[in-house]
Amino acid sequence: MINVKAISTNVGKALLVSALFMFISLMISISEGMDSAFTPLLISFIITTIVGAFPFIFVRTVQTLSLKDGFVTIILAWLLSFVFGMLPYVLWGGEFTIINAWFESVSGYTTTGSTILNDIEALPRSLLFWRSSTHYIGGLGVVVFLLMVMPSASPYRLKLTNMELSSLSKEGYKYNSSKVIWVITSVYLGLTVTACLALWAAKMPFFDAINHAFSIAATGGFSTRNLSIGYYQSDLINLITLILMLVSALHFGLIYSVFVTRSLKPMKNPVVIYYLSSIVVMSLVIACSLMAEGGYTSWGRALLDSLFNTVSYMTTTGFAICDNSTWPVLAGMVLMLAGIQCGCSGSTTGGLKVDRVLIVFKTFANELRRRLHPSSVSQVKMGGHYLPDNVVSSVFMYIVMYVVVIFISIIAVMLCGSEPIEAVSGVISSVGSVGPGLGDVASLDNYSLQPVMSKFIFTIDMFLGRMEIFPILIVISLMFNRSK
Repeated sequence: MINVKAISTNVGKALLVSALFMFISLMISISEGMDSAFTPLLISFIITTIVGAFPFIFVRTVQTLSLKDGFVTIILAWLLSFVFGMLPYVLWGGEFTIINAWFESVSGYTTTGSTILNDIEALPRSLLFWRSSTHYIGGLGVVVFLLMVMPSASPYRLKLTNMELSSLSKEGYKYNSSKVIWVITSVYLGLTVTACLALWAAKMPFFDAINHAFSIAATGGFSTRNLSIGYYQSDLINLITLILMLVSALHFGLIYSVFVTRSLKPMKNPVVIYYLSSIVVMSLVIACSLMAEGGYTSWGRALLDSLFNTVSYMTTTGFAICDNSTWPVLAGMVLMLAGIQCGCSGSTTGGLKVDRVLIVFKTFANELRRRLHPSSVSQVKMGGHYLPDNVVSSVFMYIVMYVVVIFISIIAVMLCGSEPIEAVSGVISSVGSVGPGLGDVASLDNYSLQPVMSKFIFTIDMFLGRMEIFPILIVISLMFNRSK
């Protein structure tokens, strides 16, 4: 039996976090003279606060969560956050139909950054802030909330942590779970403050700087402008955003180590090297494609646009400085590869993660070496030590499941009426938490014209990708296994 009281209490904590940001958004509305989002935000805040606080009336003491309880708590926390997070949109109206509000909420909390809005700038500032806040909540939420809801004495806390974090992530966090919370939170807040101040110093309006800082730290992609980062027409803002996106997709433990040791030695990691190298290679391929078939006449502009877009897709941030909807096929294919691979484990990025991809490459290389030299060691080596076979097996299993989800989703979306290019790129983008796709859902476009059921399937993919599939399957398994 699941512990309903303990689960409801911890889910309530998650909802109260959303209520807090609704309150801040409400204060912004008041400062703007009670704009059109005041009433929607007020009602949403009251409802979310009441529902979030309600369980505390019945649960007087902290209760230990089981493995099943922990996973159910996490998934329910996400799903209910989606539901209550859409309330301000629904109540405000405009372009927000029920499905559009659901899409925007899920996209925000999962840090995907896809949008259904044709005119982002039509939203009042308070609602724009709430929209960006969903990024910020969701970006930090998975690992930190997972660790916080499990009591430190619980034997399942470490198990849950191990299931959430990949082998690389766990290696990067050479601390106990409480210290991990401190590391993640410190880096997250540090990235936010740095991004905000840097963009503000580059002449971006302060309100815009805060919202874009939320998106950068969470690798989300929601912007306050229809033209995203391209609105500002500033090479300095483009460069700052580019650098910050790169950093935000690195393992938070490594970023923390660099800051503490004041040395770049922690970055001499094979995964980091591969991550940066793949960005360079992909950017060069796209730049060559743009010069050959994309109508570009300047190598400088081609390199800048290709690098920014590659970093944007690979870090799953999804910002844009140009319209890539008309780019050559080769450039689009490379961007999709970037959106499948994505950033490092231990960050807020989605996708397969570069460490998993590197493990696959190393496994193939080892297998080839073993066939050529049967007496050689066949284990995969990462960061100076050998990975257990079960870790390698879990990587391959995850990739297979990832591909299966993409394949099934593409078929389903196409059956719903989406065109092939939007179906393929939209699914890849949704599962990878990237945001933009290709064609009509490219960097400066949106998902408003997609069929209703396609939008719903995209949101399922966003959730599956953000949870990295396994936890959801584990919950389903545990729910049907009474013996656990």
